Amino acid sequence: MSATQLTDTTGQAAREQGVSELAEVRIRQGIVAGEFRPGEHLSERELCELTGVSRAAVREAIRTLASEGLITVVRFRGPIVTQLTEKEARNLYEMRALLESHCASLFVQRASDAQVAALNACVQDIGRGHADGDMLGVIDASRRFYEVLAEGADNGAISQALATLHNRMALFRFSSTRWPGRAERSMSELREIGEAVQARDAERAAEAARIHIERAAEMALLIIAEHQRALGTPRNPARGRR
Repeated sequence: MSATQLTDTTGQAAREQGVSELAEVRIRQGIVAGEFRPGEHLSERELCELTGVSRAAVREAIRTLASEGLITVVRFRGPIVTQLTEKEARNLYEMRALLESHCASLFVQRASDAQVAALNACVQDIGRGHADGDMLGVIDASRRFYEVLAEGADNGAISQALATLHNRMALFRFSSTRWPGRAERSMSELREIGEAVQARDAERAAEAARIHIERAAEMALLIIAEHQRALGTPRNPARGRR
């Protein structure tokens, strides 16, 4: 292969990767925003129309999202939005509460003043999003909040584990923000974390983070139960919507 052919091949691969990443972002946004519901079949044709990319790019995006746990590929049916059971969700939230409370403690001990300010700025942005009814803005600001928290904690292993958990729990973010009264309680919890961090109180920050995740878990289990009632299915099995 000539140098020119190699350059062309490499450039094409890079373009294809960029396109698949754009498709990945759009599909993930649709899942997080509730545009695609748990258990819903994802048609490649419809995803191509939605994202404006080729089937190859859509398939690559699906593979990535499946590796994150947002999509499940079912034999003879194809990709569906992952539908967690109550037990699976409970296990994930228990792990997240342990990791995130420790992450908050480490943040207090290790974060710079600029990172503390950035974390509280994210809390303010989340509050503005709620006030404006901008739920996608709330989700984006929440994502940045956890990114700053992980960065300030300066523990790569914990950051990676939390990133995986957050990806899997993206299924609940939009639904939980729309549950009556949850936004107000969530904001109170986040402000408590921010105030503890500002005061450089590691124990208080860890406890506030733990409480926040435990209450989020309660909401997630309510969402799962409501969805299963709507489907008319038992509470334990995870079955996709047909």
